[in-house]
Amino acid sequence: MRKTYKLYIGGAFPRSESGRSYAVTSSRGDFLANASKASRKDARDAVSAARKAFGGWSGATAYNRGQILYRVAEMLEGRRAQFAAELAEAGTADPGRIVDAAVDRLVWYAGWSDKIAAVVGSANPVAGPYFNISSPEPTGVVAVVAPDEPLLGLVSVVAPVIVTGNTCVVIASERAPLPSITLAEVLATSDLPGGVVNILTGSVREIAPWLAGHMDVNAIDLTGVADGGLAVACEEAAAENLKRVLRPAGATDWSADPGTGRLTAFLETKTVWHPTAV
Repeated sequence: MRKTYKLYIGGAFPRSESGRSYAVTSSRGDFLANASKASRKDARDAVSAARKAFGGWSGATAYNRGQILYRVAEMLEGRRAQFAAELAEAGTADPGRIVDAAVDRLVWYAGWSDKIAAVVGSANPVAGPYFNISSPEPTGVVAVVAPDEPLLGLVSVVAPVIVTGNTCVVIASERAPLPSITLAEVLATSDLPGGVVNILTGSVREIAPWLAGHMDVNAIDLTGVADGGLAVACEEAAAENLKRVLRPAGATDWSADPGTGRLTAFLETKTVWHPTAV
């Protein structure tokens, strides 16, 4: 019996409400599995799940979020052979190295969880008897169009979003969605609360504009949108509620040092004034 991979929404694995699926093939054109083709309704459900999870996740300590990411990295490493096999079918060169790099990337971002506030926060000098303190806070629900690099790229766009306290709705690589669903299985059996990461498979062209225009999505990462016209349409839709938009220029080298740019891309700065002691 041919397996149909499901969506990952709210910590569960529902079928698409549309009942649609599409065939996933290897780089040689061989049939691998069926993947659910998410609809607009599935995207709305995923946003609702992400919003419901936001309060608890953003309210958790940074240390706790980091520890959960360390656990996810550990579990991903435990399924190294499966991820490597799926990447090999997708035509990835040296898949074992890519899996190891994805594990390292998770560990790297986990280490930033309780440090990023010290780096980008500040105590500001003011002309008056006040303390003035700026601190970063998560933006909210982030829609992420994952790149076509189906594991290292996926981890590299999701980890910085959630380690800083945001929740997300991810559109997986349309060409090679299987590693993303296997990652969803890892997330579902880790300590990550349901709804923090929601993964949709299907057509980027169909789903991305709806997420870009959704009024309960606070930001969108267009890294995986290769079509320039579609990217512009998503940016225009995102302007309706002043979403933050990340649209990298040119191709991204996922094996390079990621830096802190993605950590700060979806953070807001809160500034607090407090009278000094008399």
